[in-house]
Amino acid sequence: MAEFWTAYLWPLLWIVIKILAIVVPLLLAVAYLTLAERKVLSAMQMRRGPNVVGPFGLLQPIADGMKLFFKETIIPSGANRGVFILAPMLTFSLALIAWAVIPVGAGLVLSDLNVGILYLFAISSLGVYGVLMAGWASNSKYAFLGGLRSAAQMVSYEVSMGFVIITVLLVVGSLNLSDIVMAQKGSFGMFNWFWLPLLPMAVIFFISTLAETNRHPFDLPEAEAELVSGYNVEYSAMTFALFFLGEYANMILMSAMTSILFLGGWLPPFDIAPFTWIPGPIWFALKIAFCLFIFIWVRGTFPRYRYDQLMRLGWKVFLPISLAAVVIVAGFLVTFDLVPA
Repeated sequence: MAEFWTAYLWPLLWIVIKILAIVVPLLLAVAYLTLAERKVLSAMQMRRGPNVVGPFGLLQPIADGMKLFFKETIIPSGANRGVFILAPMLTFSLALIAWAVIPVGAGLVLSDLNVGILYLFAISSLGVYGVLMAGWASNSKYAFLGGLRSAAQMVSYEVSMGFVIITVLLVVGSLNLSDIVMAQKGSFGMFNWFWLPLLPMAVIFFISTLAETNRHPFDLPEAEAELVSGYNVEYSAMTFALFFLGEYANMILMSAMTSILFLGGWLPPFDIAPFTWIPGPIWFALKIAFCLFIFIWVRGTFPRYRYDQLMRLGWKVFLPISLAAVVIVAGFLVTFDLVPA
């Protein structure tokens, strides 16, 4: 029995503990990101925001979750019931699965894959299936148009995101996310991070993450004016909540990717006291919070793009620039013999 515990039960239990250590804080972060967004937007628009449920409105996310949990799930009579229910589950699950390879600190990662960046890119690419399935299974023209818009939009911006990631990989010489972070470690602190030498790529990547997560000003799949909320218009109760949670979890994931690729991950801004006194996961969380603030800031500032403007930006601006950047960065590294071993 002792051997069975040591060889099988304890390793399984330890994996479950590590998964819960990632999932539980992530779910809390998703819940309170909704509150943070409403608070920041209300401050920008000189409103009060949520301030009734709990002190300073801090229990508002719990009230919203309870309301959605106890509402009736209504499935349209003409919908494909199986696919209709599976779509939000797939969207939410993919948003959580991606965190398996995200290092939140030195050695603090569930699975330290050598091809972690490919795993992340594959998982983020699969996200379009949940939206497409929801649009098709709803048996509604508005939902179907929202699903098609999302498919075209996500595929378009994944191309430029892929080329941006390639420029980072050329500099690092590794697909491992921890190696990418450690490659940004140096005596100049934050000036060693890749945001400085690859600034145009960092900007393109962040704007592409806005489109990838269907966030304003690229929230065309959910455009209320013409699609009445798009692919999720027929959803209610917990099925709608799963889409909602998946969208915000994807925002956090894309902010984490931005932090790892360009902002030094868990590294402190300067490798001296008192910055080194703060643990790496805290720095990582602060960088994610900074990126999320920009997500919200953009929503409160810019008008929504037209669909032709969205496609033109992705295919005629970002794609040529990111492709040229791959050639320029590769040529620079070869010319000056800076190719990583």
